Amino acid sequence: MGIAIPLNAVLALIAAVLWGGGDFTGGMGVKGAGGSMSAALRVVIMSHATSLCVLIAIGLLRSDPFPHGAPLAWAIGAGLMGGSSVCIFYIALSRGAMGASAAVSGLLAAAIPALVSVGVDGAPGTQHLLGFLLAGAAIWLIAAAPGENTDRGTMSLAIVSGAGFGLYFVALKFAGVAGIVWPMAAARSTSVVFCSTALLVLIAFEKRSGKRARVRISRNTLLWALGTAIMDTSGNMFFVGATRVGRLDVASVLASLYPATTILLAAWTLHERPTRRQGLGMGLAAAAVVLITL
Repeated sequence: MGIAIPLNAVLALIAAVLWGGGDFTGGMGVKGAGGSMSAALRVVIMSHATSLCVLIAIGLLRSDPFPHGAPLAWAIGAGLMGGSSVCIFYIALSRGAMGASAAVSGLLAAAIPALVSVGVDGAPGTQHLLGFLLAGAAIWLIAAAPGENTDRGTMSLAIVSGAGFGLYFVALKFAGVAGIVWPMAAARSTSVVFCSTALLVLIAFEKRSGKRARVRISRNTLLWALGTAIMDTSGNMFFVGATRVGRLDVASVLASLYPATTILLAAWTLHERPTRRQGLGMGLAAAAVVLITL
């Protein structure tokens, strides 16, 4: 007799795979463009603008109704939270201690929607709760590198970005009641505007300080940004789908395991061997998936 896995868990795990792939391609694009904050914002803008065009085309072809009222407000809020969190997160990463920043951000991104879900869907069962705790430990082990010295300012940025990502997940959940495509398009348009504004402010600051970051936008950078747009947008749509058919905490915690995909892709394509700590984290992630989905 087969084991039935809840649909929302399947969709959330697909979102995790796609988001992890999007982070990998986005990181490669930023690295190829120069690795600076200015380069990161350009890659994010190219990715999100491409995503917006695709979503608008799909929405027009499907003749889906455009969201109004509260769902539209949640969609705009999702775009603002997503765009600002990406900017803040990249600033934290640029200061070093990338593993610790990613781990703290990932934990909050999972925890905040889980807490909101308690109020919306009720308290999770004991088995799910144990799975959530294992997933949190897995995220920390996979993302956090041992021996990193993280200053208070960098950790504060990681906390703010993680809270922003968590609120982004929550906003997508409530925006998704009006559909998937147009709420995502509204979120992406807000994100593009915010990141473009942030880039203009950064360029003005660099001109005043005389320290202009060198950015190289090559064909490979454009291809990496395109890959990020495809995977990130698809991941978002699967995540919204997961929240529409099941609990928000299950969807957010499982989707937040995306760093495992990034690590595995780096191991496969860049021959970066996972550490023992990361291997243990992936083992815990597998156990968490079993407890949450069964």
